Amino acid sequence: MIQEHEPDTVPEAVPDAGAVPDAGAVLDAEPGTESASEPEATRRDSGATESSRANRGWWDRNADDYQIEHGTFLGDDRFVWCPEGLDEVEAGLLGPQESLRGLDILEIGAGAAQCSRWLAAQGARPVALDLSHRQLQHALRIGEGLSLSFPLVEADAGALPFRDGSFDLACSAYGAIPFVADPVAVFREVRRVLRPGGRWVFSVTHPVRWAFPDEPGPEGLSVAASYFDRTPYVEQDEEGRAVYVEHHRTVGDRVRDVVGAGFRLIDLVEPEWPAWNTQKWGGWSPLRGSLIPGTAIFVCVRD
Repeated sequence: MIQEHEPDTVPEAVPDAGAVPDAGAVLDAEPGTESASEPEATRRDSGATESSRANRGWWDRNADDYQIEHGTFLGDDRFVWCPEGLDEVEAGLLGPQESLRGLDILEIGAGAAQCSRWLAAQGARPVALDLSHRQLQHALRIGEGLSLSFPLVEADAGALPFRDGSFDLACSAYGAIPFVADPVAVFREVRRVLRPGGRWVFSVTHPVRWAFPDEPGPEGLSVAASYFDRTPYVEQDEEGRAVYVEHHRTVGDRVRDVVGAGFRLIDLVEPEWPAWNTQKWGGWSPLRGSLIPGTAIFVCVRD
């Protein structure tokens, strides 16, 4: 549920009937219940409505574990683009750090809003948007007692609740884009809310990874599927209802999606695995990262 707000203004708070509770109560809230049995992993079609519903539920159920497992790596107020550990401080993909001051910036798929918190510390005016109620509860928990404050908005990336030309920049670090059935529709929404000249930067799993098993060890180094098979990856319950969905696009698809939505692609970054990063994150690992790309970051401009 998104909060009620004037359609021609950027919302300034999240409370409504489905509001995020006070930060002090976050850890006592009921995160939801897991399915009685392990979901079945398959490849099948999954449309926008099913994908959105499944992924909202998945992130609400798994937000606690995600923040426990990855929160230290992500930090409370860092802007980390990917499991490789590329930090916006060194990458500068949004532009020079000093140029962010005073800009209106939309973070899509913000999770616990770590990136938005970093942007606020640079003097920007971020808005952190996420589909998951539970992730935004963690954003409130982490931000409790800090002097930095910014709006949290619970909404679907395919229907952004902002007026045209509300933002100078938009960004997404593995948020929303890998999970949506119609990325062009999302990109068009992003373009709509950006001002002319606005930059749109998003990171996703590198498309080539879909040809390999999602394993961090040597077993994840041999091609096991067709790179050109766009059939979504779906986890479903005993009755065939999707509980998690991820969508594959080739590199060419991503470029065409960006251009088709009215953006100009100015850079495509494929972060190399740094020597300091010794951790495994799902299928990402130092072994695989030294041999094949794990992340693709698209830097786009709204002309």
